[in-house]
Amino acid sequence: MSREMLLLVDALAREKNVARDVVFGALELALASATKKRVHDDADVWVVIDRDTGKYDSFRRWLVVEDGDFVNEETQVPISEAQKDDASVEVGDYLEETLEPIDFGRIGAQAAKQVILQRIRDAEKEQILNDFLERKEHIVSGTIKRMERGNAVVEAGKIEAILPRDQMIPRENLRIGDRIKAYLLRIERNARGPQIVLSRTAPEFVMRLFELEVPEIEEGLMELKGCSRDPGMRAKIAVKSNDPRIDPIGTCVGMRGSRVTAVRDAVASESIDIVLWASEPAQYVINALAPADVSSIVVDEEKHAMDVVVDEENLAIAIGKGGQNVRLATDLTGWTINLMTQEESEKRLEAENAATRVLFMEKLDIDEKLASFLIEEGFSTLEEIAYVPIAEMLEIEGLDEALVNPLRERARSTLLTEAIATEEQLTDVEEKLLALEGMDKALAAQLAAQGIKTRDDLAELAVDELLEITPELDEDKAKALILKAREHWFTQGEQA
Repeated sequence: MSREMLLLVDALAREKNVARDVVFGALELALASATKKRVHDDADVWVVIDRDTGKYDSFRRWLVVEDGDFVNEETQVPISEAQKDDASVEVGDYLEETLEPIDFGRIGAQAAKQVILQRIRDAEKEQILNDFLERKEHIVSGTIKRMERGNAVVEAGKIEAILPRDQMIPRENLRIGDRIKAYLLRIERNARGPQIVLSRTAPEFVMRLFELEVPEIEEGLMELKGCSRDPGMRAKIAVKSNDPRIDPIGTCVGMRGSRVTAVRDAVASESIDIVLWASEPAQYVINALAPADVSSIVVDEEKHAMDVVVDEENLAIAIGKGGQNVRLATDLTGWTINLMTQEESEKRLEAENAATRVLFMEKLDIDEKLASFLIEEGFSTLEEIAYVPIAEMLEIEGLDEALVNPLRERARSTLLTEAIATEEQLTDVEEKLLALEGMDKALAAQLAAQGIKTRDDLAELAVDELLEITPELDEDKAKALILKAREHWFTQGEQA
């Protein structure tokens, strides 16, 4: 038997192009499976084959458990019973015994054969997949072999991949026999072996297609900085040139549009806007909103948002059909974009100035004229008045030390009083609430004043309830905070 086993291993390893250890492992599993059928289906059995001689040994073991946990005599042994033979045995140890070699017979041999063939098929799949991944190919080209519950099974050479329904371009009618390209989204490993999952909707798909069509990208003369998509409708892709002699947009378009057309053909004729990337965020947003012309832009670093002013004629273009243009620009740049007309911008500025004017008048004990003057000179917060270098303030015509010093003292005193009040409000606030991503002390104090002092208190709020308590928050940030507060509920549920 030992010599026959070695010959069998060598033959299978050559025939299936897999390592000898893989075949040995499959044989060990097969022999263990057949042995279990003769001993007991629940038995914990394993087999070890000597790689040099082909001889094998079979073993069985039992887990030592507390007497009260003993439920299965085929796999467990109570601690009281185990210690009769060996007093040093502890709970969690294993008791082992060697099994006599068994004549498997025809049924056992057939079962062993099935296990061996299945393991070798799995090993073949794994080897083919590893060869594919080593080539670092991100785009898979293949033919649709069949449809399974709306998902397409794609045959690409020796591998089979799955294109799920939700990763297909909407309104694209794919049929068996169609040749397609798709992006390698992920590798799923399950009981049936490794499975390649494809996507035709991922933004990375468009980026990889451009890398194939534009050799300057591979050469490092150009970079793709990002992509946002409304699959099947429109995409925006940001490009940057590392060589001043190269026009990145023209290079991606190609002679008579050949390059961008090749990409569009691969994504069901999706419109593609090629945007010039800029290191300056405001300029990047302006480029991303093309073809709309921007009149002015105000950046709010704290909220990571921009107020973009366009004239009436460009407003519809900037928004796009169904808000598509501004949505894609927001996804591409990572900045929240608030579009408005000049009239809306002026009204908003007036409202903000009015609120700041009231704040200055109340907290600094000054009249409306002086408050308006400070706003005109660019002051919008008490912090600026308290901590802007006094030399800079004295450079402003109309301000002198006799006026500036009291203003700075009052501003600092107000800020200190508010900081103390905030700390007092935070006394009973749960640390886990303060540690939430997006939470700060001022916001936590605001919530505490309304009785929201724990993570669960916040988690139980609806978005509109949170916005009512904190009207300065935008809806997206409110949603994100509540989801973060609820995150531990789902984690606990999974653990349970």
